[in-house]
Amino acid sequence: MNCPCCSGKSYEDCCQPYHTKEKFPPTAEALMRSRFSAFAIPNGEYLWETTSPNKRQFHNKKSLQEWGEINEWTKLEIVDKPSTNKVEFKAFYIDEDGNEQLHHELSQFKMIQNRWFYVTGEFLD
Repeated sequence: MNCPCCSGKSYEDCCQPYHTKEKFPPTAEALMRSRFSAFAIPNGEYLWETTSPNKRQFHNKKSLQEWGEINEWTKLEIVDKPSTNKVEFKAFYIDEDGNEQLHHELSQFKMIQNRWFYVTGEFLD
């Protein structure tokens, strides 16, 4: 199967090794792509585990899993990488009512003990 993150690679050669913890994403962009794939699969546990430990209290696995399940994640577009720890992206999805939606965000990531984690995101128009 093609990887949901739109890398052009197969899931097995792209995000699956991160989801199965065989290896960790080497860059903030790779983590962001793997998180998009985790919404598409869905894999709420991976989303929670890749959230910065000091931000996890604002999230829970169940709601992350449900957000992935109720939407059909159709496309990921990387818009910009203004620094090694920031990625601007557009995530396209179809909501539970069948409406096309766009989530445009500038995400911030942080490396902790040689692993990238999602810290926060700024919603853009």
